[in-house]
Amino acid sequence: MLTGTAGSVLTRRAGSVLALGLVAMLGWSLAVSASMPSWYDPDRDCQQAFPLAEGNGLRITSSWLPPHATCDFGDGELHQFISPTRSTVLTIVFALTAALTLAGLYFVLRRLTAPAGILRSAEAVDLRGRQLRHLGAGAFLTLLVVGLFAGANVFAAFLGGPPGMLIVALTAIAALSAVAAALDRQLGPLPSTARDSQRRGAVVGCVTIATVFFITAASGNFPFYRIWVAPVGAITYLLVVTVQWSRATRGVRTGLAGVLGADE
Repeated sequence: MLTGTAGSVLTRRAGSVLALGLVAMLGWSLAVSASMPSWYDPDRDCQQAFPLAEGNGLRITSSWLPPHATCDFGDGELHQFISPTRSTVLTIVFALTAALTLAGLYFVLRRLTAPAGILRSAEAVDLRGRQLRHLGAGAFLTLLVVGLFAGANVFAAFLGGPPGMLIVALTAIAALSAVAAALDRQLGPLPSTARDSQRRGAVVGCVTIATVFFITAASGNFPFYRIWVAPVGAITYLLVVTVQWSRATRGVRTGLAGVLGADE
């Protein structure tokens, strides 16, 4: 991986690199889906693509990686719905977009393990009021993010297939983590550093979306998320952030007790 100045710049822009990679991968999944027989009437697409083919039955096989789709009319010949050239191009595009996404993820993780940075003090700060504002604003934003995720997942399922759904889920985790980290930096527990906020934000994003996924799967609704997952996500956010505040407050009290004990 890059080192020195270039590595430092990419580490600071890790979120942008990851977002670009995820958008590119979503574009790839849409392109592959558009290259395959349509999900709502694949037989018609095969018949239109190969009007001279004859047979007793039609069987369609497909794969996402490498992108591949064939129409078997039962005449002993497999008709390639996706040309080898297009399949090769789409495979190369996948490799490039996946590499960009993995690079973004690497630099995000690298930022989470970077030096702590400047410690922001809790002196002269109303921590109770700060916590309430943090919980209220965060729950509202989580409600919006998870609601958008549920809606986007429907479109991804039909237009991007399973890869599109996975990419949308990863995007939701990244987006919610970024929102939670930024809000934590403004209204989160004190004393704290920027790295602490980024770590707590990452935990919030991962735990919230994972909870939404498992509850949806347990209810039998997967792969489609109902609108009620939005308040479930907001409640999960409230629980996770409350625990984070509790741990931070307990850590401060333990530190003060140690200092007072040493003075005695």
